[in-house]
Amino acid sequence: MTVQEIISALALTVITGENFEQPVSGGYVSDLLSNVMGQAGSDNVWITMQGHQNVVAVSLLAGLAAVIIAGGVKPDEGAINKAKAEGLIVLTTELPAYEVVGQLYALGIRGA
Repeated sequence: MTVQEIISALALTVITGENFEQPVSGGYVSDLLSNVMGQAGSDNVWITMQGHQNVVAVSLLAGLAAVIIAGGVKPDEGAINKAKAEGLIVLTTELPAYEVVGQLYALGIRGA
């Protein structure tokens, strides 16, 4: 499955990014940044409720395909600027993280 297919299936809002044909190898959900760095897999999609610059830094370090910021949280300007500069795909949704994970699982996206 690609990032574009996930965007379409979940009606996500694109904040930053360009390469939406990037494949997604799995998913990970957590708001503990150190946990994401140690547990998320390369090319995973990360579901979080945080929207600050450290989310971008962790995503790049972990080699993630995209970040979905759930629960109606909007990324701050610093995070958006850093994500744009680094080419990171940042997506948002009003859905709670729990529902996002359930929908991804139904689409066949499994854990890291």
